[in-house]
Amino acid sequence: MAMFRAKKLDLGCYVNIGVIRDHTKRKVFEAAEPERQALRYMIRNTTLPQRTRAMAQLQLAQMHAYTRPTQIRNRCIMSGKTRGILRDFKMSRFQFRINALQGNIPGVKKASW
Repeated sequence: MAMFRAKKLDLGCYVNIGVIRDHTKRKVFEAAEPERQALRYMIRNTTLPQRTRAMAQLQLAQMHAYTRPTQIRNRCIMSGKTRGILRDFKMSRFQFRINALQGNIPGVKKASW
């Protein structure tokens, strides 16, 4: 959503609308995570009155979708793709292969046996 998007993006990678949207989701999630954790704690706390727990559950359900951790996708820093991402390198398998063969990734070399 445009209301969450920063005016200036300092992304050091490939940029398309998917990358911008994912960056926005990560920032919003980071800002809202303490509140989400507090609400989840209140919902699970059985010593609180039922009305308080129900209000916390309602507030949690009404929070924006960008505050949910399931909205965040791993993306390749080189191409912006979302599929086949190696978490350790934040690259798609194709980009990883190209960069590894060129020797751009330290400590990675082609296996031979």
